[in-house]
Amino acid sequence: MAVSEIDQKVGESITTVAVIGAGVVGLCCALEAQRKGYRVILFDRDEAGLGASFGNAGYLATELIEPLSNPQTLRSALSLWLNPKGPLFLPLQYFSRIVPWLLRFVGASAPEALRRSRTGLIQLNREAIAAWQRCLEDIGASEQIVKSGYLLVWESADKIDAARQHQAWLRENRIETELVQGERLAELEPELAKTVNHALFFPDACRVREPYLLCKRLFAAFIDRGGEFIQQRVTQVRPSGHRVTVSTELQDYSYDNVMICAGAWSKALLSDMGINVPLEAERGYHLTIPAAGSMLRHPIGSAERRFVMGPLDSGLRVVGMTELGGLKLSPVKGRFDVLSYHSSQLLPGLKNQGLDVSEWMGHRPTLPDSLPVIDQHPQYPQVVFAFGNQHLGLTQAAVTAELALKLMQNEASSIDMNAFKVSRF
Repeated sequence: MAVSEIDQKVGESITTVAVIGAGVVGLCCALEAQRKGYRVILFDRDEAGLGASFGNAGYLATELIEPLSNPQTLRSALSLWLNPKGPLFLPLQYFSRIVPWLLRFVGASAPEALRRSRTGLIQLNREAIAAWQRCLEDIGASEQIVKSGYLLVWESADKIDAARQHQAWLRENRIETELVQGERLAELEPELAKTVNHALFFPDACRVREPYLLCKRLFAAFIDRGGEFIQQRVTQVRPSGHRVTVSTELQDYSYDNVMICAGAWSKALLSDMGINVPLEAERGYHLTIPAAGSMLRHPIGSAERRFVMGPLDSGLRVVGMTELGGLKLSPVKGRFDVLSYHSSQLLPGLKNQGLDVSEWMGHRPTLPDSLPVIDQHPQYPQVVFAFGNQHLGLTQAAVTAELALKLMQNEASSIDMNAFKVSRF
């Protein structure tokens, strides 16, 4: 098929950028490229914001600076997997395929590797909120972020020392919290007063009003600024010389630069360019309960049950599960039942059988060391990678976009980018 000359119709003097993936990271990258003067074309097989970004809890989790691969996680992994109501699932039909990834995951817990990953997360998360504020202020959408506060809760009274130890560790990393119990806890979250013994309150924490509506707002700004959206599945990216060909199921297109922000689908596109990354599709589940949105005032994380819930414009969102099951398996009904069980244990009002509940499952792009890839192709620097943010895609989207554009323009960054190189694996 002939290569499209769509870019030449506007003018060859304007440098073109194709962004592959219209999730929250891709949308932020597309807007950031527009700010830098590029003409941007966005590709996705679905409408903008309908991937993992749609199912996010909405909480900007900047305090999550400990990689998932750490000694504590490894010690508890087997018991978590064997617990039918636990947060970790490895489908048996996918187990043989996931073993190489699991070995890399274990390796990422080695002391030096763990230190590098933690440093990388700290650097990204410390800049995350400011980057979002710059992005949203630029498009007149600052109201999309709410300074909500956040509570990490414990139900068991004998876990008070665990809370104090975690608080001390957070303080060492410049994250301030308040240990709350009794009347103070009830003041913050009346509905939790009977089920929760104590909590760490993060007063400066932020959330977005609604993840999908945020994506729609980003997309609208992108289109208003002259962006083009091509709703086709990208099958291959082929760099050659100073140009890059983007192939879809219908046509080939040619651009000056390409940014791959395709989340869990990025692996296949890199493989065709000779780069193998240990990227897995981590299947995440959520429940949305429209009538229960007022039950909580803040996003809540359960330290013992290991799930998150909180208020959004659409209602109460309950998010959890780590299921390493690839891109093709169907959702497992039992996972939704587990989320329903845990949320109703914390909020007994959710046991009302008359509540309308919607269910969703999506794919998080997960790498063994909990860090994204933010880098350029080693032979073709006009191809930039921005994917693999795992549970922190929403949190890190705006800062990831800023860093990716700095790479494209050969600009220096205050963040050490070595931790995010594609060649680290």
